[in-house]
Amino acid sequence: MDRDELGAWLRLATTKGIGNQAARKLLAAFGLPAGIFAQPEAGLGQWVTPRQAQALSTPPAEWPDLLEKTWQWLQATDTPEGVARDIITLGDRRFPQKMLDTEDPPLMLYVMGAQALVQNAPFSEGQCLAVVGSRNPTAQGADNAYQFAKALRAAGLTIVSGLALGVDAAAHEGALADVAPGDGSEQAATIAIVGTGLDRVYPSKHLALAHRIARHGLLVSEYPLGTPPLAGNFPKRNRIISGLSQGTLVVEAALASGSLITARMASEQGREVFAIPGSIHAPQSRGCHALIKQGAKLVESAQDVLEECRWSAAPCTLEAVAGDAPAAATESPLLQAMGYDPVGLDALVSRTGLDTASLQVQLLELELDGAIARLPGALFQRMGRG
Repeated sequence: MDRDELGAWLRLATTKGIGNQAARKLLAAFGLPAGIFAQPEAGLGQWVTPRQAQALSTPPAEWPDLLEKTWQWLQATDTPEGVARDIITLGDRRFPQKMLDTEDPPLMLYVMGAQALVQNAPFSEGQCLAVVGSRNPTAQGADNAYQFAKALRAAGLTIVSGLALGVDAAAHEGALADVAPGDGSEQAATIAIVGTGLDRVYPSKHLALAHRIARHGLLVSEYPLGTPPLAGNFPKRNRIISGLSQGTLVVEAALASGSLITARMASEQGREVFAIPGSIHAPQSRGCHALIKQGAKLVESAQDVLEECRWSAAPCTLEAVAGDAPAAATESPLLQAMGYDPVGLDALVSRTGLDTASLQVQLLELELDGAIARLPGALFQRMGRG
C-alpha cells in the first residue's frame, strides 16, 4: 500500500459521522476510497445523508498528522527481527474471510506480529478458538484458562483473546507455553485483539507478554494509532475476537461482563459457544452457568471442544480438564475435606477435626506445592491440573 492509498483509507475511517456501514455502502458504489473522494458532494448524496456527504468533502483536521504518524509506523525499522507491521484493509486479499462473513467487519486492521503470519493470506486461516473470561478470575479459573489454551494450542488451534487482565492473559500465556524461541510456525500460536492503537500496550503490565505474542503470533486492532484505552472500544472489539474464531470458550464470567458480550456476538455470528461450569457459590461462575442454560456447550476438557467442533487434533495429550484433581485414593485427607469450592479456616477445622495450628501448617505445605491457592477473605481453594 502506498502513501496515497493509505491516506484515502485513513480519511474514510476517520471522517466524522461515517461508520462502518456507511463506508461499506460507499465502497460498494465507488470502489476504493480514492473513488469516493473523487465524487462531488451531490454525487455522494444518493448514498449517504447530506450531512455525511458534506463531511466527506472536507478532510478531517487530524487526518494529515495521523497519516504521517501511521506512515512512519509502517516504515519503522526498530521492530525486533522477524516482527512486521502492516495494515490490512477490507479490500485486501489477506483480510480474514471469517470476518467478512460477519455483520460488521472493520474497514482496517492494524497488524503487528511474526512476519510470515502478517504476509499470509489470510493471516487467520487456521482453526481459531476464542478464550475469554473474567478480569478477576479465581485461581482455578486462571489455571483452567492456561491449561485449556495450552492443550488446544498443542492440538493445532490458534488461541484468540483480548490481552486483558485475568483469563485473557492466562489464555495467551497457555498458548505460548510450549513455543520454542526460534519457532517459525506458519500458524499463529495466539492472536490478541486489542482495544487501543497498536502503538501502545494496555494494560501496561502486559508489555512483555505483548512482545512475546508479536514474535509467535499477532497483535490486531481496528483503532488508529494513538487511540487510548477508551471504555467503549473494548466491547466493540469483542466482535472481532468472536468473528475470527470458529468458537468461543468462556472460562469464568460474572453475569454482567464483557465475556458475555463476546459470547452473544459469537452466537449471533453462528459460531459455537462453550462454557466451563464452576461453583454455584462463585460469582465468577454465574455467567457461564447462564450461558449453559441458554444453550452453550458445557465442557470439562479440551477434548470436549475438539469433538463438538469436529476438529481433528494434532498428535498430543489433551490434558486440560476443568476442576481435575488427583484420585481420591491418593490425595491428602485435607484436599478431600476441602472439596472444590472456596472454603474458610473455620470450616476446615470443623471438617477435619484438626487444631488450627496443625491445619495451617498443612495448608501452607499444600500451597507451596501448588495444590491449593489462598484467596482474598481468608479462603482457600484447591487447584486442578490435568
